[in-house]
Amino acid sequence: MTEQAFAGKTALVTGGTRGIGRAVALRLAAEGARVAVNYVSNREQADTTVAQLGERAQAAIAVQGDVANRDDVQRIVTETRDALGPIDILVHSAGLSIVEHATDVTWESWRRTMDVNLDGTFHMVYAVKDEMIERGFGRIVLLSSVAALRERENQVHYSASKAAVIAMTRCLAQAWAKHNIRVNSLCPGLIDTDMAYTLAPETHEHIMANTPMGRMGRPEEVANVIRFLLSDESSFMTGQSVVTSGGRVMLPG
Repeated sequence: MTEQAFAGKTALVTGGTRGIGRAVALRLAAEGARVAVNYVSNREQADTTVAQLGERAQAAIAVQGDVANRDDVQRIVTETRDALGPIDILVHSAGLSIVEHATDVTWESWRRTMDVNLDGTFHMVYAVKDEMIERGFGRIVLLSSVAALRERENQVHYSASKAAVIAMTRCLAQAWAKHNIRVNSLCPGLIDTDMAYTLAPETHEHIMANTPMGRMGRPEEVANVIRFLLSDESSFMTGQSVVTSGGRVMLPG
């Protein structure tokens, strides 16, 4: 593995101060990238993450903003570009999970989930795509979920939003391959992050009992796969949705 695979590159990681996003940011920083991490409200957590990144990265900043807000997204991208240079890499990890039975889903919870998980994905990708097309280079990884691939009666809105991310991945990958832009998505299973604990303990037990590897995943394990998808080691991969679920979801060949 090349130790400085991302030297000279600028990476923007949304949801980058916690969980999978934070693990990805640290990994990219360790391999030479300049890294911007986006957060919504926890400034203390953002400062801690930037301090950790600063021990590894050429440069690192935190940028506040809600990905569901188009004006915020434009500011996130502008501040990143002004501080670190043109954006080469986007890892869109910011997301929202609301747990409620399909019978009880409200328009408000549906709309908020779509605002963050689907519209937020659109806002972020379309805020960086023009400069990637102009420069003839871009690497994008979008976070989907195994919830997009199998039934979830308590997460109908989350599952629908994450399935849409997979469709978006395929369409954008086809459209922009000619511009040397690769777009892939990742579908994690149960990972030991804050989001996992929106689920009840008995749900954790059920999931792990039905996972061949018998445990939750670690953020660093997901970051390893994202790192691969961003690197030249996956140079012939685009439009793919890669599952990291400990074997709980196995796609047909």
